[in-house]
Amino acid sequence: MAAGIAAANSGNLDEARLAFERAVKLAPNVSATHAALGSVLLSQNQMTAALQELTRAHGLDPGDVSINLNLARAEAESGEFDGAVPLFRAALASSPPAVLSEDESLAYAKALAGTGDLNSAENTLRNALSAAPDSSRLNDALGTLLAQGGQLDQALPFFRHAIAADPTFARAQYHLGAALLANDQPQDALAPLETAATATPNSFDVELQLGLALSALHKDTEALSHLRRAAELRASTTPPAPIYSLALALQAGGDPKSALPLFELALTDASVANSSALINDALAHVQTGDATGALPLYNRALKAGPDSAILREDFGVAYLQQADLVHAIEQFKMGLALEPENAHLHYDLGLALKLKDDLPAAIPEFERSAQLDPMLPDPAYTLGVIYMQQGKFPEAAAQLQRATTLQPANGDAWALLGSVLKDSGDPKGATEALQRAIALEPNQPSLHVQLAALESQAGDREAAAAERKIAADLSREANSRQRAGFALSSGRALLEQNKLDDAILQLNAAAQADPTLVEPHSLLAEAYGRQGKSADAALERQRASAIERKGAGGDSHP
Repeated sequence: MAAGIAAANSGNLDEARLAFERAVKLAPNVSATHAALGSVLLSQNQMTAALQELTRAHGLDPGDVSINLNLARAEAESGEFDGAVPLFRAALASSPPAVLSEDESLAYAKALAGTGDLNSAENTLRNALSAAPDSSRLNDALGTLLAQGGQLDQALPFFRHAIAADPTFARAQYHLGAALLANDQPQDALAPLETAATATPNSFDVELQLGLALSALHKDTEALSHLRRAAELRASTTPPAPIYSLALALQAGGDPKSALPLFELALTDASVANSSALINDALAHVQTGDATGALPLYNRALKAGPDSAILREDFGVAYLQQADLVHAIEQFKMGLALEPENAHLHYDLGLALKLKDDLPAAIPEFERSAQLDPMLPDPAYTLGVIYMQQGKFPEAAAQLQRATTLQPANGDAWALLGSVLKDSGDPKGATEALQRAIALEPNQPSLHVQLAALESQAGDREAAAAERKIAADLSREANSRQRAGFALSSGRALLEQNKLDDAILQLNAAAQADPTLVEPHSLLAEAYGRQGKSADAALERQRASAIERKGAGGDSHP
Protein backbone atom coordinates (compact mmCIF):
# COMPACT_ATOMS: atom_id res chain seq x y z
CA MET A 1 0.00 0.00 0.00
CA ALA A 2 2.82 2.42 0.88
CA ALA A 3 4.61 1.70 -2.40
CA GLY A 4 1.38 2.23 -4.36
CA ILE A 5 0.62 5.52 -2.63
CA ALA A 6 4.14 6.79 -3.30
CA ALA A 7 3.89 5.83 -6.98
CA ALA A 8 0.47 7.43 -7.33
CA ASN A 9 1.68 10.65 -5.70
CA SER A 10 4.56 10.81 -8.19
CA GLY A 11 2.16 10.28 -11.11
CA ASN A 12 3.29 6.74 -11.97
CA LEU A 13 -0.15 5.15 -12.19
CA ASP A 14 0.97 1.88 -13.80
CA GLU A 15 3.38 1.21 -10.96
CA ALA A 16 0.74 2.22 -8.42
CA ARG A 17 -1.79 -0.15 -9.98
CA LEU A 18 0.64 -3.09 -9.79
CA ALA A 19 1.40 -2.33 -6.13
CA PHE A 20 -2.28 -2.06 -5.20
CA GLU A 21 -3.06 -5.28 -7.08
CA ARG A 22 -0.49 -7.04 -4.83
CA ALA A 23 -2.06 -5.40 -1.78
CA VAL A 24 -5.51 -6.70 -2.79
CA LYS A 25 -4.13 -10.24 -3.08
CA LEU A 26 -2.48 -9.95 0.35
CA ALA A 27 -5.53 -8.39 2.05
CA PRO A 28 -8.63 -9.23 -0.04
CA ASN A 29 -11.06 -8.38 2.77
CA VAL A 30 -9.71 -4.90 3.53
CA SER A 31 -11.70 -2.08 1.91
CA ALA A 32 -8.70 0.24 1.63
CA THR A 33 -6.84 -2.06 -0.78
CA HIS A 34 -9.82 -2.31 -3.16
CA ALA A 35 -10.51 1.41 -2.80
CA ALA A 36 -6.90 2.33 -3.67
CA LEU A 37 -6.83 0.02 -6.69
CA GLY A 38 -10.25 1.24 -7.83
CA SER A 39 -9.13 4.86 -7.56
CA VAL A 40 -6.11 4.26 -9.81
CA LEU A 41 -8.19 2.31 -12.33
CA LEU A 42 -10.67 5.19 -12.34
CA SER A 43 -7.84 7.62 -13.11
CA GLN A 44 -6.74 5.35 -15.96
CA ASN A 45 -10.29 5.30 -17.34
CA GLN A 46 -10.56 1.52 -16.93
CA MET A 47 -14.18 1.76 -15.84
CA THR A 48 -15.17 -1.92 -15.80
CA ALA A 49 -12.26 -2.90 -13.56
CA ALA A 50 -12.69 0.24 -11.43
CA LEU A 51 -16.36 -0.53 -10.84
CA GLN A 52 -15.50 -4.05 -9.74
CA GLU A 53 -12.91 -2.91 -7.18
CA LEU A 54 -14.93 0.06 -5.88
CA THR A 55 -18.09 -2.02 -5.54
CA ARG A 56 -16.10 -4.52 -3.45
CA ALA A 57 -14.67 -1.68 -1.31
CA HIS A 58 -18.16 -0.23 -0.81
CA GLY A 59 -19.45 -3.62 0.27
CA LEU A 60 -16.70 -3.88 2.88
CA ASP A 61 -17.14 -0.29 4.13
CA PRO A 62 -20.45 1.24 2.95
CA GLY A 63 -20.01 4.34 5.10
CA ASP A 64 -16.70 5.55 3.61
CA VAL A 65 -17.51 8.81 1.79
CA SER A 66 -14.41 8.79 -0.44
CA ILE A 67 -15.18 5.23 -1.59
CA ASN A 68 -18.77 6.19 -2.30
CA LEU A 69 -17.73 9.24 -4.33
CA ASN A 70 -15.27 7.23 -6.43
CA LEU A 71 -17.87 4.50 -6.98
CA ALA A 72 -20.42 7.16 -7.94
CA ARG A 73 -17.97 8.65 -10.46
CA ALA A 74 -17.26 5.22 -11.96
CA GLU A 75 -20.96 4.46 -12.28
CA ALA A 76 -21.69 7.87 -13.83
CA GLU A 77 -18.89 7.41 -16.39
CA SER A 78 -20.20 3.92 -17.16
CA GLY A 79 -23.74 5.19 -17.75
CA GLU A 80 -25.16 3.62 -14.59
CA PHE A 81 -26.83 6.88 -13.57
CA ASP A 82 -29.54 5.43 -11.32
CA GLY A 83 -26.84 3.91 -9.10
CA ALA A 84 -24.59 6.97 -9.13
CA VAL A 85 -27.11 9.61 -8.03
CA PRO A 86 -27.96 8.09 -4.59
CA LEU A 87 -24.27 7.65 -3.81
CA PHE A 88 -23.56 11.32 -4.59
CA ARG A 89 -26.56 12.42 -2.55
CA ALA A 90 -25.49 10.26 0.39
CA ALA A 91 -22.02 11.83 0.32
CA LEU A 92 -23.50 15.34 0.23
CA ALA A 93 -25.81 14.45 3.14
CA SER A 94 -22.99 13.05 5.29
CA SER A 95 -21.69 14.85 8.35
CA PRO A 96 -19.75 16.88 7.56
CA PRO A 97 -21.11 17.08 3.99
CA ALA A 98 -18.69 16.16 1.23
CA VAL A 99 -17.23 18.95 -0.87
CA LEU A 100 -17.23 17.73 -4.46
CA SER A 101 -14.12 18.07 -6.58
CA GLU A 102 -14.36 19.30 -10.16
CA ASP A 103 -14.33 15.72 -11.48
CA GLU A 104 -17.00 14.71 -8.98
CA SER A 105 -19.21 17.72 -9.81
CA LEU A 106 -18.99 16.90 -13.52
CA ALA A 107 -19.83 13.25 -12.89
CA TYR A 108 -22.74 14.15 -10.57
CA ALA A 109 -24.19 16.57 -13.13
CA LYS A 110 -23.83 13.93 -15.84
CA ALA A 111 -25.66 11.37 -13.70
CA LEU A 112 -28.45 13.83 -12.82
CA ALA A 113 -28.92 14.73 -16.48
CA GLY A 114 -28.90 11.04 -17.35
CA THR A 115 -31.81 10.43 -14.99
CA GLY A 116 -33.73 13.38 -16.46
CA ASP A 117 -33.17 15.78 -13.56
CA LEU A 118 -31.82 18.64 -15.69
CA ASN A 119 -32.57 21.37 -13.13
CA SER A 120 -30.48 19.67 -10.46
CA ALA A 121 -27.71 19.02 -13.00
CA GLU A 122 -27.64 22.72 -13.90
CA ASN A 123 -27.63 23.78 -10.24
CA THR A 124 -24.75 21.38 -9.52
CA LEU A 125 -22.63 22.89 -12.29
CA ARG A 126 -23.50 26.46 -11.35
CA ASN A 127 -22.54 25.78 -7.71
CA ALA A 128 -19.22 24.26 -8.86
CA LEU A 129 -18.59 27.27 -11.11
CA SER A 130 -19.13 29.66 -8.24
CA ALA A 131 -16.08 28.10 -6.62
CA ALA A 132 -14.06 27.82 -9.85
CA PRO A 133 -15.44 30.36 -12.34
CA ASP A 134 -12.55 29.93 -14.79
CA SER A 135 -12.76 26.17 -15.06
CA SER A 136 -12.86 25.36 -18.79
CA ARG A 137 -14.41 21.93 -18.18
CA LEU A 138 -17.18 23.22 -15.91
CA ASN A 139 -18.02 26.05 -18.30
CA ASP A 140 -18.10 23.62 -21.23
CA ALA A 141 -20.27 21.15 -19.31
CA LEU A 142 -22.82 23.81 -18.34
CA GLY A 143 -22.89 25.15 -21.90
CA THR A 144 -23.45 21.63 -23.22
CA LEU A 145 -26.30 21.04 -20.78
CA LEU A 146 -28.00 24.29 -21.79
CA ALA A 147 -27.49 23.59 -25.51
CA GLN A 148 -29.01 20.13 -25.16
CA GLY A 149 -32.03 21.79 -23.59
CA GLY A 150 -32.37 24.08 -26.60
CA GLN A 151 -31.05 27.17 -24.78
CA LEU A 152 -28.38 27.98 -27.37
CA ASP A 153 -28.12 31.69 -26.62
CA GLN A 154 -27.53 30.98 -22.92
CA ALA A 155 -25.02 28.23 -23.76
CA LEU A 156 -22.76 30.30 -26.02
CA PRO A 157 -21.18 32.51 -23.28
CA PHE A 158 -20.14 29.41 -21.31
CA PHE A 159 -18.46 27.84 -24.35
CA ARG A 160 -16.66 31.12 -25.03
CA HIS A 161 -15.57 31.35 -21.39
CA ALA A 162 -14.25 27.79 -21.55
CA ILE A 163 -12.19 28.63 -24.64
CA ALA A 164 -10.92 31.87 -23.11
CA ALA A 165 -9.71 29.88 -20.11
CA ASP A 166 -8.12 27.19 -22.32
CA PRO A 167 -7.87 27.91 -26.08
CA THR A 168 -6.48 24.40 -26.64
CA PHE A 169 -9.66 22.79 -25.26
CA ALA A 170 -10.83 21.14 -28.51
CA ARG A 171 -14.10 19.84 -27.07
CA ALA A 172 -15.23 23.36 -26.12
CA GLN A 173 -14.23 24.63 -29.59
CA TYR A 174 -16.36 21.87 -31.13
CA HIS A 175 -19.30 22.60 -28.83
CA LEU A 176 -19.14 26.34 -29.58
CA GLY A 177 -19.03 25.69 -33.33
CA ALA A 178 -21.88 23.18 -33.20
CA ALA A 179 -24.03 25.54 -31.11
CA LEU A 180 -23.38 28.47 -33.48
CA LEU A 181 -24.25 26.28 -36.45
CA ALA A 182 -27.47 25.13 -34.77
CA ASN A 183 -28.18 28.82 -34.11
CA ASP A 184 -27.93 29.56 -37.89
CA GLN A 185 -24.53 31.25 -37.59
CA PRO A 186 -22.37 29.10 -39.90
CA GLN A 187 -19.84 31.87 -40.59
CA ASP A 188 -19.13 32.27 -36.87
CA ALA A 189 -19.11 28.49 -36.41
CA LEU A 190 -16.35 27.95 -38.96
CA ALA A 191 -13.30 29.07 -36.94
CA PRO A 192 -13.96 27.04 -33.76
CA LEU A 193 -14.88 23.96 -35.81
CA GLU A 194 -11.69 24.27 -37.88
CA THR A 195 -9.69 24.60 -34.65
CA ALA A 196 -11.39 21.49 -33.27
CA ALA A 197 -10.77 19.58 -36.51
CA THR A 198 -7.06 20.43 -36.43
CA ALA A 199 -6.80 19.26 -32.81
CA THR A 200 -8.93 16.11 -33.30
CA PRO A 201 -8.52 15.00 -36.94
CA ASN A 202 -10.22 11.66 -36.37
CA SER A 203 -13.47 12.88 -34.83
CA PHE A 204 -16.66 11.92 -36.67
CA ASP A 205 -18.71 14.61 -34.90
CA VAL A 206 -16.25 17.42 -35.64
CA GLU A 207 -15.88 16.48 -39.31
CA LEU A 208 -19.66 16.25 -39.69
CA GLN A 209 -20.33 19.65 -38.13
CA LEU A 210 -17.49 21.31 -40.05
CA GLY A 211 -18.82 19.82 -43.29
CA LEU A 212 -22.32 21.07 -42.51
CA ALA A 213 -21.01 24.57 -41.73
CA LEU A 214 -19.06 24.73 -44.99
CA SER A 215 -22.07 23.46 -46.89
CA ALA A 216 -24.26 26.16 -45.35
CA LEU A 217 -21.70 28.71 -46.59
CA HIS A 218 -21.85 27.17 -50.10
CA LYS A 219 -18.21 26.07 -49.92
CA ASP A 220 -19.22 22.82 -51.53
CA THR A 221 -15.82 21.36 -52.44
CA GLU A 222 -14.43 21.83 -48.93
CA ALA A 223 -17.71 20.66 -47.40
CA LEU A 224 -17.71 17.40 -49.33
CA SER A 225 -14.11 16.72 -48.30
CA HIS A 226 -15.02 16.90 -44.60
CA LEU A 227 -18.34 15.09 -45.03
CA ARG A 228 -16.61 12.22 -46.82
CA ARG A 229 -14.04 12.15 -44.04
CA ALA A 230 -16.90 11.90 -41.55
CA ALA A 231 -18.31 9.00 -43.54
CA GLU A 232 -14.91 7.25 -43.34
CA LEU A 233 -14.72 7.85 -39.58
CA ARG A 234 -18.26 6.69 -38.88
CA ALA A 235 -18.15 4.29 -35.96
CA SER A 236 -20.56 1.42 -35.43
CA THR A 237 -21.65 3.10 -32.20
CA THR A 238 -22.69 6.37 -33.90
CA PRO A 239 -26.42 7.00 -33.27
CA PRO A 240 -28.68 6.89 -36.34
CA ALA A 241 -29.64 10.59 -36.23
CA PRO A 242 -26.10 11.93 -36.96
CA ILE A 243 -25.67 9.26 -39.64
CA TYR A 244 -28.90 10.44 -41.29
CA SER A 245 -27.74 14.07 -41.05
CA LEU A 246 -24.48 13.12 -42.73
CA ALA A 247 -26.34 11.30 -45.51
CA LEU A 248 -28.56 14.34 -46.12
CA ALA A 249 -25.54 16.66 -46.21
CA LEU A 250 -23.70 14.47 -48.71
CA GLN A 251 -26.80 14.24 -50.88
CA ALA A 252 -27.33 18.01 -50.79
CA GLY A 253 -23.64 18.49 -51.60
CA GLY A 254 -24.00 16.50 -54.81
CA ASP A 255 -22.58 13.17 -53.63
CA PRO A 256 -25.56 10.77 -53.46
CA LYS A 257 -23.25 7.79 -54.03
CA SER A 258 -21.53 8.35 -50.67
CA ALA A 259 -24.87 9.16 -49.03
CA LEU A 260 -26.58 5.96 -50.13
CA PRO A 261 -25.00 3.45 -47.68
CA LEU A 262 -25.48 5.94 -44.84
CA PHE A 263 -29.19 6.27 -45.63
CA GLU A 264 -29.49 2.49 -45.61
CA LEU A 265 -27.71 2.28 -42.25
CA ALA A 266 -29.76 5.05 -40.64
CA LEU A 267 -33.04 3.58 -41.87
CA THR A 268 -32.43 0.37 -39.95
CA ASP A 269 -33.47 2.37 -36.88
CA ALA A 270 -37.23 2.75 -36.49
CA SER A 271 -36.87 6.25 -35.04
CA VAL A 272 -35.37 7.46 -38.34
CA ALA A 273 -37.34 5.40 -40.87
CA ASN A 274 -40.20 7.85 -41.48
CA SER A 275 -41.70 8.88 -44.81
CA SER A 276 -39.31 11.79 -45.32
CA ALA A 277 -36.23 9.62 -44.72
CA LEU A 278 -37.53 6.94 -47.07
CA ILE A 279 -38.11 9.56 -49.79
CA ASN A 280 -34.57 10.92 -49.41
CA ASP A 281 -33.12 7.42 -49.56
CA ALA A 282 -35.19 6.66 -52.66
CA LEU A 283 -34.06 9.92 -54.24
CA ALA A 284 -30.41 8.95 -53.66
CA HIS A 285 -31.10 5.70 -55.52
CA VAL A 286 -32.59 7.67 -58.43
CA GLN A 287 -29.66 10.12 -58.40
CA THR A 288 -27.22 7.22 -58.72
CA GLY A 289 -29.21 5.64 -61.56
CA ASP A 290 -30.87 2.93 -59.48
CA ALA A 291 -34.56 3.59 -60.08
CA THR A 292 -35.29 -0.11 -59.47
CA GLY A 293 -34.03 0.22 -55.90
CA ALA A 294 -35.98 3.46 -55.41
CA LEU A 295 -39.46 2.14 -56.30
CA PRO A 296 -40.01 -0.08 -53.21
CA LEU A 297 -38.79 2.77 -50.98
CA TYR A 298 -41.34 5.15 -52.49
CA ASN A 299 -44.05 2.52 -51.92
CA ARG A 300 -42.97 2.27 -48.27
CA ALA A 301 -43.10 6.05 -47.98
CA LEU A 302 -46.66 6.07 -49.35
CA LYS A 303 -47.71 3.46 -46.79
CA ALA A 304 -46.04 5.41 -43.98
CA GLY A 305 -47.80 8.59 -45.18
CA PRO A 306 -48.72 11.28 -45.63
CA ASP A 307 -49.27 11.30 -49.38
CA SER A 308 -47.95 14.46 -51.06
CA ALA A 309 -47.35 16.05 -54.44
CA ILE A 310 -43.57 15.95 -53.88
CA LEU A 311 -43.69 12.23 -53.14
CA ARG A 312 -45.75 11.57 -56.27
CA GLU A 313 -43.39 13.69 -58.37
CA ASP A 314 -40.30 11.83 -57.12
CA PHE A 315 -42.09 8.50 -57.60
CA GLY A 316 -42.94 9.46 -61.17
CA VAL A 317 -39.34 10.52 -61.89
CA ALA A 318 -38.15 7.06 -60.78
CA TYR A 319 -40.54 5.45 -63.26
CA LEU A 320 -39.43 7.96 -65.90
CA GLN A 321 -35.81 6.89 -65.38
CA GLN A 322 -36.90 3.32 -66.14
CA ALA A 323 -38.72 4.52 -69.28
CA ASP A 324 -41.97 3.28 -67.70
CA LEU A 325 -44.02 6.16 -69.09
CA VAL A 326 -47.42 4.74 -68.19
CA HIS A 327 -46.67 4.55 -64.46
CA ALA A 328 -44.77 7.85 -64.53
CA ILE A 329 -47.79 9.64 -66.03
CA GLU A 330 -50.03 7.96 -63.46
CA GLN A 331 -47.88 9.25 -60.57
CA PHE A 332 -47.66 12.79 -61.99
CA LYS A 333 -51.44 12.92 -62.40
CA MET A 334 -51.94 11.71 -58.82
CA GLY A 335 -49.60 14.46 -57.68
CA LEU A 336 -51.60 17.06 -59.62
CA ALA A 337 -54.79 15.77 -58.04
CA LEU A 338 -53.24 16.68 -54.68
CA GLU A 339 -51.71 19.98 -55.86
CA PRO A 340 -53.22 21.19 -59.16
CA GLU A 341 -51.15 24.39 -59.27
CA ASN A 342 -47.76 22.66 -59.06
CA ALA A 343 -45.73 23.98 -62.00
CA HIS A 344 -43.06 21.30 -61.70
CA LEU A 345 -45.60 18.49 -61.87
CA HIS A 346 -47.21 19.97 -64.98
CA TYR A 347 -43.76 20.15 -66.57
CA ASP A 348 -42.91 16.54 -65.58
CA LEU A 349 -46.25 15.32 -66.93
CA GLY A 350 -45.63 17.20 -70.17
CA LEU A 351 -42.18 15.64 -70.48
CA ALA A 352 -43.56 12.12 -69.99
CA LEU A 353 -46.30 12.77 -72.55
CA LYS A 354 -43.71 14.14 -75.00
CA LEU A 355 -41.60 11.01 -74.58
CA LYS A 356 -44.74 9.03 -75.33
CA ASP A 357 -45.06 11.06 -78.57
CA ASP A 358 -48.33 12.60 -77.39
CA LEU A 359 -47.48 16.21 -78.27
CA PRO A 360 -51.11 17.45 -78.35
CA ALA A 361 -51.38 16.50 -74.67
CA ALA A 362 -47.81 17.51 -73.74
CA ILE A 363 -47.82 21.09 -75.10
CA PRO A 364 -50.70 22.32 -72.85
CA GLU A 365 -48.86 20.90 -69.81
CA PHE A 366 -45.71 22.85 -70.67
CA GLU A 367 -47.75 25.98 -71.27
CA ARG A 368 -49.57 25.56 -67.95
CA SER A 369 -46.25 25.05 -66.17
CA ALA A 370 -44.94 28.32 -67.65
CA GLN A 371 -48.11 30.17 -66.61
CA LEU A 372 -47.88 28.91 -63.03
CA ASP A 373 -44.17 29.72 -62.67
CA PRO A 374 -43.03 32.31 -65.23
CA MET A 375 -39.47 32.12 -63.88
CA LEU A 376 -39.12 28.39 -64.68
CA PRO A 377 -36.81 28.07 -67.74
CA ASP A 378 -37.46 24.40 -68.61
CA PRO A 379 -40.96 24.77 -70.13
CA ALA A 380 -39.82 27.53 -72.51
CA TYR A 381 -36.76 25.53 -73.58
CA THR A 382 -38.74 22.34 -74.19
CA LEU A 383 -41.48 24.19 -76.09
CA GLY A 384 -38.75 25.78 -78.20
CA VAL A 385 -37.40 22.32 -79.09
CA ILE A 386 -40.88 21.04 -79.96
CA TYR A 387 -41.74 24.04 -82.15
CA MET A 388 -38.35 23.79 -83.89
CA GLN A 389 -38.98 20.11 -84.65
CA GLN A 390 -42.38 21.05 -86.03
CA GLY A 391 -40.86 23.74 -88.24
CA LYS A 392 -42.62 26.55 -86.35
CA PHE A 393 -39.52 28.78 -86.27
CA PRO A 394 -41.08 32.06 -85.03
CA GLU A 395 -42.73 30.24 -82.11
CA ALA A 396 -39.53 28.29 -81.43
CA ALA A 397 -37.42 31.46 -81.47
CA ALA A 398 -39.78 33.22 -79.04
CA GLN A 399 -39.63 30.32 -76.57
CA LEU A 400 -35.85 29.90 -76.83
CA GLN A 401 -35.30 33.63 -76.35
CA ARG A 402 -37.39 33.37 -73.21
CA ALA A 403 -35.37 30.34 -72.07
CA THR A 404 -32.05 32.15 -72.55
CA THR A 405 -33.39 35.20 -70.71
CA LEU A 406 -34.40 33.03 -67.77
CA GLN A 407 -31.23 30.91 -67.87
CA PRO A 408 -28.41 32.81 -69.60
CA ALA A 409 -25.87 30.06 -68.87
CA ASN A 410 -27.78 27.43 -70.89
CA GLY A 411 -25.42 26.86 -73.80
CA ASP A 412 -27.78 24.36 -75.46
CA ALA A 413 -30.58 26.95 -75.55
CA TRP A 414 -28.29 29.54 -77.17
CA ALA A 415 -27.14 26.96 -79.73
CA LEU A 416 -30.71 26.01 -80.63
CA LEU A 417 -31.71 29.66 -80.79
CA GLY A 418 -28.84 30.32 -83.20
CA SER A 419 -29.93 27.43 -85.40
CA VAL A 420 -33.58 28.55 -85.39
CA LEU A 421 -32.71 32.18 -86.18
CA LYS A 422 -30.42 31.02 -88.98
CA ASP A 423 -33.27 28.99 -90.51
CA SER A 424 -35.63 31.94 -89.93
CA GLY A 425 -33.47 34.25 -92.06
CA ASP A 426 -31.98 36.28 -89.20
CA PRO A 427 -28.21 35.85 -89.70
CA LYS A 428 -27.28 38.69 -87.34
CA GLY A 429 -29.35 37.27 -84.49
CA ALA A 430 -28.12 33.76 -85.27
CA THR A 431 -24.49 34.89 -85.17
CA GLU A 432 -24.93 36.59 -81.79
CA ALA A 433 -26.69 33.53 -80.35
CA LEU A 434 -24.02 31.13 -81.62
CA GLN A 435 -21.27 33.36 -80.21
CA ARG A 436 -22.99 33.22 -76.82
CA ALA A 437 -23.25 29.41 -77.14
CA ILE A 438 -19.55 29.11 -78.02
CA ALA A 439 -18.59 31.27 -75.03
CA LEU A 440 -20.43 28.78 -72.81
CA GLU A 441 -19.46 25.59 -74.66
CA PRO A 442 -16.27 26.34 -76.60
CA ASN A 443 -15.41 22.69 -77.30
CA GLN A 444 -18.44 21.89 -79.49
CA PRO A 445 -17.22 21.60 -83.13
CA SER A 446 -20.74 21.91 -84.60
CA LEU A 447 -21.15 25.42 -83.15
CA HIS A 448 -18.00 26.62 -84.87
CA VAL A 449 -19.14 25.02 -88.15
CA GLN A 450 -22.48 26.87 -88.00
CA LEU A 451 -20.78 30.15 -87.13
CA ALA A 452 -18.31 29.67 -90.01
CA ALA A 453 -21.22 29.23 -92.41
CA LEU A 454 -22.81 32.48 -91.21
CA GLU A 455 -19.52 34.40 -91.43
CA SER A 456 -18.89 33.02 -94.92
CA GLN A 457 -22.40 34.08 -95.92
CA ALA A 458 -21.63 37.57 -94.57
CA GLY A 459 -18.46 37.70 -96.69
CA ASP A 460 -15.98 37.45 -93.80
CA ARG A 461 -13.87 34.64 -95.26
CA GLU A 462 -10.98 35.07 -92.82
CA ALA A 463 -13.23 34.70 -89.76
CA ALA A 464 -15.02 31.76 -91.40
CA ALA A 465 -11.71 30.01 -92.10
CA ALA A 466 -10.62 30.53 -88.49
CA GLU A 467 -13.86 28.99 -87.19
CA ARG A 468 -13.56 26.02 -89.56
CA LYS A 469 -10.00 25.43 -88.35
CA ILE A 470 -11.18 25.51 -84.72
CA ALA A 471 -13.91 23.02 -85.58
CA ALA A 472 -11.43 20.71 -87.34
CA ASP A 473 -8.99 20.87 -84.40
CA LEU A 474 -11.77 20.12 -81.92
CA SER A 475 -12.95 17.17 -84.02
CA ARG A 476 -9.42 15.75 -84.11
CA GLU A 477 -9.11 16.19 -80.34
CA ALA A 478 -12.45 14.47 -79.80
CA ASN A 479 -11.40 11.58 -82.03
CA SER A 480 -8.08 11.33 -80.17
CA ARG A 481 -9.87 11.26 -76.81
CA GLN A 482 -12.19 8.57 -78.12
CA ARG A 483 -9.26 6.47 -79.37
CA ALA A 484 -7.49 7.00 -76.08
CA GLY A 485 -10.57 5.91 -74.17
CA PHE A 486 -10.92 2.69 -76.16
CA ALA A 487 -7.21 1.89 -75.87
CA LEU A 488 -7.14 2.67 -72.14
CA SER A 489 -10.18 0.46 -71.48
CA SER A 490 -8.61 -2.37 -73.45
CA GLY A 491 -5.22 -1.94 -71.75
CA ARG A 492 -6.83 -1.92 -68.31
CA ALA A 493 -8.69 -5.18 -69.05
CA LEU A 494 -5.55 -6.87 -70.48
CA LEU A 495 -3.54 -5.82 -67.42
CA GLU A 496 -6.16 -7.39 -65.15
CA GLN A 497 -5.73 -10.61 -67.16
CA ASN A 498 -1.93 -10.27 -66.76
CA LYS A 499 -1.44 -10.15 -70.55
CA LEU A 500 1.38 -7.70 -70.08
CA ASP A 501 2.76 -7.27 -73.62
CA ASP A 502 -0.69 -6.66 -75.12
CA ALA A 503 -1.61 -4.33 -72.23
CA ILE A 504 1.57 -2.27 -72.73
CA LEU A 505 0.81 -1.92 -76.45
CA GLN A 506 -2.70 -0.60 -75.76
CA LEU A 507 -1.63 1.67 -72.90
CA ASN A 508 1.09 3.25 -75.01
CA ALA A 509 -1.52 3.87 -77.72
CA ALA A 510 -3.76 5.56 -75.14
CA ALA A 511 -0.89 7.75 -73.90
CA GLN A 512 -0.04 8.82 -77.45
CA ALA A 513 -3.67 9.53 -78.38
CA ASP A 514 -4.24 11.74 -75.34
CA PRO A 515 -1.04 13.02 -73.67
CA THR A 516 -3.07 14.71 -70.89
CA LEU A 517 -4.16 11.41 -69.31
CA VAL A 518 -2.40 10.24 -66.15
CA GLU A 519 -3.86 6.72 -65.94
CA PRO A 520 -2.11 5.18 -69.00
CA HIS A 521 1.28 6.08 -67.51
CA SER A 522 0.32 4.82 -64.04
CA LEU A 523 -0.85 1.50 -65.51
CA LEU A 524 2.26 1.28 -67.71
CA ALA A 525 4.38 1.69 -64.58
CA GLU A 526 2.47 -1.21 -63.01
CA ALA A 527 2.85 -3.38 -66.13
CA TYR A 528 6.60 -2.68 -66.45
CA GLY A 529 6.99 -3.36 -62.73
CA ARG A 530 5.40 -6.78 -63.13
CA GLN A 531 7.87 -7.50 -65.93
CA GLY A 532 10.77 -6.49 -63.71
CA LYS A 533 11.60 -3.45 -65.85
CA SER A 534 12.24 -1.08 -62.96
CA ALA A 535 13.73 1.75 -65.05
CA ASP A 536 10.77 1.80 -67.46
CA ALA A 537 8.34 1.68 -64.53
CA ALA A 538 10.11 4.61 -62.83
CA LEU A 539 10.01 6.63 -66.05
CA GLU A 540 6.25 6.08 -66.43
CA ARG A 541 5.62 7.07 -62.82
CA GLN A 542 7.66 10.21 -63.46
CA ARG A 543 5.55 10.99 -66.54
CA ALA A 544 2.32 10.44 -64.60
CA SER A 545 3.55 12.74 -61.85
CA ALA A 546 4.49 15.43 -64.37
CA ILE A 547 1.01 15.35 -65.94
CA GLU A 548 -0.59 15.59 -62.48
CA ARG A 549 1.56 18.63 -61.63
CA LYS A 550 0.69 20.26 -64.92
CA GLY A 551 -3.02 19.66 -64.28
CA ALA A 552 -2.64 21.25 -60.84
CA GLY A 553 -0.92 24.28 -62.34
CA GLY A 554 2.59 23.29 -61.33
CA ASP A 555 5.77 22.62 -63.29
CA SER A 556 5.17 19.84 -65.80
CA HIS A 557 8.86 19.01 -66.39
CA PRO A 558 10.16 15.88 -64.63
